[in-house]
Amino acid sequence: MFTQLFAPTVEVSAHCDLPCGVYDPAQARIEAESIKAIIAKVADNDDPDFRTRAILIKEQRSELVKHHLWVLWTDYFKPPHFEKYPQLHQLVNEATKLAGGGGGTKAVLDEGVADQLLAKIDEIAEIFWETKKA
Repeated sequence: MFTQLFAPTVEVSAHCDLPCGVYDPAQARIEAESIKAIIAKVADNDDPDFRTRAILIKEQRSELVKHHLWVLWTDYFKPPHFEKYPQLHQLVNEATKLAGGGGGTKAVLDEGVADQLLAKIDEIAEIFWETKKA
């Protein structure tokens, strides 16, 4: 009994409570579409409370985009994928930067940046679905 009480613990993390093996870039795309819609709504609304709330939600959605992309990058894509698609590392890096601060959707209210993010996610999705066919 005492050995169980004082046994070392192991901390694990996954995008869900149980590593399910279910991956889909659509999760990142849905969040990115939400970001673009929020940017448009903020542009059309002068209410400071609404704008503050919308910007906070946009920042949260941007973090979710990064999270979903990182899950694909670290959990789904394997060395053979990176060998076959050598641009994949750069693509994920560029997409996560487009979702982040310093000019990404987390930091700016620019529909053009949101469009660039959606385009990068689409490129990643194309590779993802090609790997699923193999």
